[in-house]
Amino acid sequence: MLQELVTAAVAVGSAGIVYVASAARVVKQYERGVVFRLGRLASDVRPPGFTMVVPFVDRLHKVNMQIVTMPVPAQEGITRDNVTVRVDAVVYFKVVDAAHALVRVEDYKFAVSQMAQTSLRSIIGKSDLDDLLSDREKLNQGLELMIDSPAVGWGVQIDRVEIKDVSLPDTMKRSMARQAEADRERRARIINADAEYQASKKLAEAAQQMEDTPAALQLRLLQTIVAVAAEKNSTLVLPFPVELLRFLERAQDHPVEQ
Repeated sequence: MLQELVTAAVAVGSAGIVYVASAARVVKQYERGVVFRLGRLASDVRPPGFTMVVPFVDRLHKVNMQIVTMPVPAQEGITRDNVTVRVDAVVYFKVVDAAHALVRVEDYKFAVSQMAQTSLRSIIGKSDLDDLLSDREKLNQGLELMIDSPAVGWGVQIDRVEIKDVSLPDTMKRSMARQAEADRERRARIINADAEYQASKKLAEAAQQMEDTPAALQLRLLQTIVAVAAEKNSTLVLPFPVELLRFLERAQDHPVEQ
């Protein structure tokens, strides 16, 4: 009799151990557990830690709550100013409602990926080329809003969207390079003309000063000779005063009578 009781106790203990082993589940810190009982969604979402389910009745699905980094394949489109470009982006999102992510959409990652590609093509068609190249922050916000609107109903929150790269045709790159070169040349000519204008004003003031003080012209001539002689050149260029030529010309026209 005692042996039968011991055998029965061992059998019950073994069955209990098997039951606990089949019912025990562990949900990690970054996960949430969603339980379906006979196909129906249980009301409570299991928090991280140890939890129990009813074997053969409950089915536990673990949903990752971490931020997911999803690259968006390069999308080719035509901008509003009729330029063909290829744009790729990256989407950062996370699940905020584990039950909705499993019940309301078949595959929330695939749904977010398709929505991101569609929204990216729409953004390309609504934007100018200059906006894609220089005003990406505004486009990122618009793209994030377009993806986040339907994703809220799926229990998914879009954390951030970034446009990674904008690829242009080679002909457009050459055209932009020529445009930039022409613009730099235009600015250089304007700067050079402004410098010439300022220099002419200073030279005019210097000429006026020398006209009022003739000795200043002679001092400037001597300074020029000293500057040329300092180079130790074999040839010395000496400016000839124009006033002397005029004096000789007047002397030729009116010779002195003997």
